Amino acid sequence: MRLYPAIDILAGKAVRLRQGKYDQSTVYSESPLSAASAWIDAGATALHIVDLDGARGGRPENLEQVREIAAAVDVPIQLGGGLRSVESVKAALGAGANQVILGTAALQDTELLDLLIAEYRDELIVSVDSRAGVAAVAGWEESDGVDALGALAALEERGVARLIVSDIDVDGTMEGPNLAQISASGAVLSIPFIYSGGVGALSDLSAIYADCPPNLDGVIVGKALYDGAFTIEQAQAALGGGD
Repeated sequence: MRLYPAIDILAGKAVRLRQGKYDQSTVYSESPLSAASAWIDAGATALHIVDLDGARGGRPENLEQVREIAAAVDVPIQLGGGLRSVESVKAALGAGANQVILGTAALQDTELLDLLIAEYRDELIVSVDSRAGVAAVAGWEESDGVDALGALAALEERGVARLIVSDIDVDGTMEGPNLAQISASGAVLSIPFIYSGGVGALSDLSAIYADCPPNLDGVIVGKALYDGAFTIEQAQAALGGGD
């Protein structure tokens, strides 16, 4: 199971939000490139990057930082945030992202989703971020009332090949992952998915790995790594080696 260190970019800086709230952000590095390089030097084998300005504004706003990171590292990069058109997806891939993450658009624009599945299925990941089991959209600031588990099942049926499942209620809190959400997501899906939210200790990663469904193949971690709760190497070991 692979570890994905998170780099969230807001106003050109590497930050973490608490429970998806933009007014509760902590700056961890003035330079996203420095943050990325630190994770790679520590042994990370992939990066998860979110353009928070793009997620809130509806179009990518930090592609230059992504381009700098992609030029400096030699690991796969996932990029999300504001990718709500074919043009923005092409721009993200052109900036060096290996996979693009669709969030709001996947739930609100099925025509776009179908186009992207047809053209970029192998590079496309859809993220379903939820609060209390309801999917959130528009940079996690709004909800359209869609049941998160129902959305996951519908996306797989539509042809999505990979998903991210995120619990905003615990995101950035380091209070523990939503193991029930992981289990429930695995039960409704047959395609691979990645989990994000609440990891604060090595024991959290061990608990995820011990009871994870077979199609969970990665975990995204941000704040716990920045705060030094454990190292990249320790996290990878807790996830069975990090492959």
